[in-house]
Amino acid sequence: MPELPEVTVYVEAFERRIRGEPLEGIRYRSPSFLKTYNPPLSAATGTRVQALRRIGKRIVWEMEGDIFLVFHLMIAGRFRWKERGATVPKKLGHAAFDFPKGTLLLAALARENRTLKRALTDPRIFSGIGNAHSDEILLDAKLSPVKRTHRLDDGDVQRLFDATRRSLSEWIERLRSEVGDGFPDKVTAFHPEMKAHGKYGKPCPQCGSPIQRIVYAANETNYCAECQTGGKLLKDRALSRILGEDWPKTLEELEEA
Repeated sequence: MPELPEVTVYVEAFERRIRGEPLEGIRYRSPSFLKTYNPPLSAATGTRVQALRRIGKRIVWEMEGDIFLVFHLMIAGRFRWKERGATVPKKLGHAAFDFPKGTLLLAALARENRTLKRALTDPRIFSGIGNAHSDEILLDAKLSPVKRTHRLDDGDVQRLFDATRRSLSEWIERLRSEVGDGFPDKVTAFHPEMKAHGKYGKPCPQCGSPIQRIVYAANETNYCAECQTGGKLLKDRALSRILGEDWPKTLEELEEA
């Protein structure tokens, strides 16, 4: 899912391409991607984009006439900037927004007291952070992804605050540099330069120990046992069912196995 850094770069790319431009036409394959009906989407046709902004992981187009188009890309949504009049792909396309200088396609690449990982990815608590950047933040803060929020002391909270600002700011600047004046066509939840996310088995850049993971449903949490959990391995639900008592509890036991 595109998160705060990726969404920020999208907004900046829109600033260069569609701000002040009239939305000449809207084409969509299914009304299922619409979450409201009043005013109708057609009301935005012919109006100009007055401003662009980000609200958490949502992208907002402020149009003339007090009309706002709000996009949430969810897990699979991506934008593509194409030549004017580009066709909406049958399998991967939701809608097309036509502007004088090009067409913006909306595509799909594929159809309290809680843990820190869940807290960071809950938009009601931290809007803008998802699975990928939460792994990076927690490694930077040296905090376990399964540590409960009510067990955080003042030092933990400060490290989490500092790591969140530092990591997201660094990624915004990195993506800005990669995109330049172009359009972010290859927005993805994984970047090769990430330290933890998607790096299972690779050495942690902070201590050299192999990055571990917890797999659940279609997601996974990547972490460094040495830096974040005091050397303790967190149980992977699926694999721990198979191994039972043979599940290694520490990095040393894992190496012996």
